[in-house]
Amino acid sequence: MKNLIKDLKTFMILWSTQSLSQLGSAMTSFALTLWIYEKTGSALQTALLSICSYAPYVLMSIFAGALSDKWNKKKVMLVCDTFAACCTIMVLVLLKTDLLKPVHIYVLNIINGLMNTMQQPASDVAMTMITPKKYYQKTSGMRSFSNSLITILNPVLATALFAFGGMEIVICADLTTFVIAFMALLFGVTLPDISNEDVEGKGSLSESVKSGLKYLKEHELILTLILFLAGVNFVASAFDAVLPALILPKENGGEKVLGLVTSCAGIAMLTGSFIVTLLPKPQNRIRVIYLTMLISLGTENYLLAFGRTPALWCLGQIIGWLPVPIMSANLDVILRATIPVKMQGRVYSCRNTLQFFTIPFGMFMGGFMVDKICEPVMASDFAKGLLTILFGNGKGSGAAMMMFLLGVIGTVICLGFGRVLRKYKYTD
Repeated sequence: MKNLIKDLKTFMILWSTQSLSQLGSAMTSFALTLWIYEKTGSALQTALLSICSYAPYVLMSIFAGALSDKWNKKKVMLVCDTFAACCTIMVLVLLKTDLLKPVHIYVLNIINGLMNTMQQPASDVAMTMITPKKYYQKTSGMRSFSNSLITILNPVLATALFAFGGMEIVICADLTTFVIAFMALLFGVTLPDISNEDVEGKGSLSESVKSGLKYLKEHELILTLILFLAGVNFVASAFDAVLPALILPKENGGEKVLGLVTSCAGIAMLTGSFIVTLLPKPQNRIRVIYLTMLISLGTENYLLAFGRTPALWCLGQIIGWLPVPIMSANLDVILRATIPVKMQGRVYSCRNTLQFFTIPFGMFMGGFMVDKICEPVMASDFAKGLLTILFGNGKGSGAAMMMFLLGVIGTVICLGFGRVLRKYKYTD
C-alpha cells in the first residue's frame, strides 16, 4: 500500500483536484440545462447547450492533439482552465445584470468547447506520464470512480444550491473548485520530461495531424473500436437530449425526479468503477467492450421507453450505466498500452474527432425528433390505440417513443460491430 501511494502521489493530486473542478463545472451545466428548459420548453434548444460545447471540440480536436504534443502539457491545462473560468464569470455577470439569454450561453459554451479541445489531450497524456504502466487499469477505474461520483453529486448539489441561493451560488461553487484545481496543478504537480525528439514535433502541424491519422489507419483494431464507440456515442447523446423531455413534463416527474434519475446513473457508474478496480485482467478485453455496450444500450432505452414510474426510470439508468466503467477501463488499457506516449496527444485527438463527431448529431437528432416528429405524432389521432398503450399520452409520450427507437438503433449497432470485432485479438 505504501508503494502504491508513493508511486501514484502525483496522479492522486492531479486526479482529485481536477475531478473536483469537473464537479463544479457539471453543477453549473446541470443548472443551466434546467434554466434553458424552463425558459423555452424545447428539447432541441436544451440540446443545443451541449451541441455548442461538442461541435468545436469535434471540429478542432484533430489539430489540438498535434499542438498538444508540441506544447508543454501543464501550461496548456492551466491556460485552458483559466479561459473556461472566465466564461463562467461572464455567465454570472450577465445573470446578475438580468441580461442572460440562451444565445449567450450557447456562445460561451462554444468557447468552453474550444478550451476543452486543447485541455483534454494534454490532460490524457499528463495522466499517462505520471502513471506507471502496471497501474493503468487501477487508475482507469479510479478515473471512472470520480466521473461516477460527479454524475451522482452534481444534480443533487446543483439542485440544493440553486434552491438555497439561486444560479449565482452554483456558479460561485464552480469557481471555487476551479481555484483549488488551478493552484494544485500550478504548485503541486510536476510532469516528467519525455526524452524523445519527436515530442517537440519538428514537422509542421499538418504533418503531425497526418501522423496521427496514419497511426490509426495502420492499427485496424484501434480504428474499429473508435468507430464502434462513435456509434455508441450517437445513441447515448441522443438519449441525453431526450431524457429531460421525457421526465420534466410528467406529473410524476419534474426537476427533482430528473436529478434523482441522473444520480442513479452516477451510482451505477460508481459501482461499476469499484468492480473494475477489483476485477482481474480479462482474457479478452475486446469482447468485454462490445458486450458491456450491448447490455447497456439494449436495456436502458427500452426500460425508459415503456416505464411509467420513477422507479423504472432509475432501474433503467442503473442497468444502462453499470457496464460503462468496465468498458472504459478496458478501452483505456488498450489505448495507453498500444499508442506510444510521444504520439498519444495527436492520436488521442484524432480518436476524439472520429469517436465524438457523432455526439452533436445525436443531440440534434434527439431534440429534433422529439419536438418535430415524435411529440406531434403522439398528440395526433394516429397515436390512439397501440402507440398510446406503449408510450402513454400527453407531453413526454413522444420522448418515450424516441427512447424506443434509440433502443433499436443501439442494439443493431452493438450486434453489427460485435461481428466485426470478433476477428481481432489483443493481448496485454
